[in-house]
Amino acid sequence: MTHQQHFGWFLARGFGPQGWGHPYLDWNWRWTEPALYQQSVRELEQAGFDMLIIEDAPSLGNASTIDLRIRQAFGGPKHDPLLLAPYLFAVTEHIGIAPTVNPAAYIPYTAARQFASLQHLSGHRLGLNVVTDTGSARHFGSSPPLGHDAAYDRAEEWLGGIRQLWRSWAPGALPGSEDRYADGSRLTTVQHRGEYFSFDGPLNAIPFLEGEPAIVSPGGSGRGLGFAGANSDVQLALAPLDTESVRAYRARIHAAAVEAGRNPEDITILFAIQPVLVGSADEADRLVAESANPDDAAVLHIADRQSSDLETDLTALDFDRPLDRTVFGDHVSEGSINRLLGGYDPETTPLRQLLAKQARLGRLTDGSGFVGTADEFADLIERLGDDAENDGVLLWGDLHPVTVHRLLDDLVPILRRRGILRTSFGGGGIHGNLGDF
Repeated sequence: MTHQQHFGWFLARGFGPQGWGHPYLDWNWRWTEPALYQQSVRELEQAGFDMLIIEDAPSLGNASTIDLRIRQAFGGPKHDPLLLAPYLFAVTEHIGIAPTVNPAAYIPYTAARQFASLQHLSGHRLGLNVVTDTGSARHFGSSPPLGHDAAYDRAEEWLGGIRQLWRSWAPGALPGSEDRYADGSRLTTVQHRGEYFSFDGPLNAIPFLEGEPAIVSPGGSGRGLGFAGANSDVQLALAPLDTESVRAYRARIHAAAVEAGRNPEDITILFAIQPVLVGSADEADRLVAESANPDDAAVLHIADRQSSDLETDLTALDFDRPLDRTVFGDHVSEGSINRLLGGYDPETTPLRQLLAKQARLGRLTDGSGFVGTADEFADLIERLGDDAENDGVLLWGDLHPVTVHRLLDDLVPILRRRGILRTSFGGGGIHGNLGDF
């Protein structure tokens, strides 16, 4: 039985050079100015999307890979997405905006106050994509970078402290009478002394009318899924998009939520996907066939992009030898490494084979990839909703008007005719979007 699903857009490049490396760069949009993003986000709202998540990385990476990260704008430059958010709220009414934030970059009291201000200014449409990137630690103080699990421990303390501050105004603290604006006796004294943070409250910002900012998390490790189960409203999921894999991933998130004493239904799980939609099945078959034997230039392009993601210069390695996992520093996520490996044995598989696999395309119709028509993509979304009880998907790409139209012009009408995509919003801010059907 077809049911409506949630749709979001993941701005994978972050607040960076939209269109770089594509012909539509010649539309002459300026990525440093708001107009490009404002036009695109209006289109997403008109399409019925629940939210936009904006990736970010506050660091250009380590010295050995800076050139790799910036020469094709894979890993930078990036401006601060939190400061872009107000420009997007100003031209929309319903869509939620979730900039990426790093607990290392914001002390809890300042974060709680800034985020509360944006939640009010946006009509309760703020989300926060909480990441635990440790590679940028040197930018935020003299403390050494934390390990993977310790970074999640810090994020948990940080978010818990922010929520303490948000909730330091008890019900009834704003009586609404003509002679008294607020009741100081209804404010909670917060004195937080933790392993990573120390601060006092209460917060100098009033409570929310339609819920706190929605928390998004992207972590796929055991600790990351535990963080999501305990804290998140939205999980940015990466997994193979077959029924069995989607069911298994959802079960892990739901189990983590139950372990944390939460209702699993309180977490909306959105699987990230970057489809390549074309006008006909024949065109899809042609694209897949052309990618079957990637040349050296295509393999090198993938190596450049993976070097940026992994902050490790793969281009300096021998492509015809197996990949030595010890080349990756402790700050590189296991999820990123495993995506490169793609299920192959790193001890016996030449690096060239791993990179070539990344360059090959596959068809939606046989589950080997994401090239297909809008109808074929709608078939996949419908099947995941019916067979795996999926909540929805995040489409992945630049936030450029050409990208948005290329992907959505044919897709949106098909999804709506099938009853998969909303045609209107019900109100209630970002939490209303996530729960109004």
